[in-house]
Amino acid sequence: MEEEIAKEVLAKKIAGEIVLSSDPGKTIQKWRNIFKIPQRQLATELKMMPSVISDYENGRRQSPGIKIIRRIVDSMISLDEKAGGRMIREFSSIPNRKAMNDAVIAMKEFNQGVSVNDFCRKIGAQIIGGKEFGENKIYGYTIIDALKAIVELSPTEMVRLYGLTNNKALIFDGAHTGRSSMIGLKVANVKPGLVILLTKEKEVDVLAKRIAQIETIPLALLNVSISDLKNILTKNYTK
Repeated sequence: MEEEIAKEVLAKKIAGEIVLSSDPGKTIQKWRNIFKIPQRQLATELKMMPSVISDYENGRRQSPGIKIIRRIVDSMISLDEKAGGRMIREFSSIPNRKAMNDAVIAMKEFNQGVSVNDFCRKIGAQIIGGKEFGENKIYGYTIIDALKAIVELSPTEMVRLYGLTNNKALIFDGAHTGRSSMIGLKVANVKPGLVILLTKEKEVDVLAKRIAQIETIPLALLNVSISDLKNILTKNYTK
């Protein structure tokens, strides 16, 4: 699992840099050179002509869309993996397994998607932001000890940990007003399908709400104990 997380985190980093670059073609070329992959080899992996890669890199072709960028990035990582994964290892520091394991309280994947609205209704969470995304599907949940994640994990480890929450509900236990938890998500540059703050607080921090709004992440509040939540989740999602 750690290797898959490392590849996904690296892919997101590279794709994000290309998308946000003022010259996407040159950024693609930079990463291709870092990976030491010839244009022809990359083109073969992508099943396209080498001239297409050249045109992108030299600005002779319109900048590729996000789907093409992701294909290019995935192909570079795949070629590196076939060659032994040297670049993947170099760009992925070894995580502190104990700290990672301590921060994760529970994790489950669903066999099929569940709407944000239905999930929140079943566990008794109140959606306080992003109600327009209530019919979006999530495919599992991860419960994280907010304090341990913030205090004990390095930024790289946090990225890896939060990377497990794509298309899932990320539940922060001990989130208080949610400020630090949402800032951590912003820094990690990941986007869960839903964020639930498990806290005794009745109000959520203004900045936490703002981050959720900017990132278009549904945000919910839940005022139960972690043991009660586990029982509710077990009752509803054991199959």
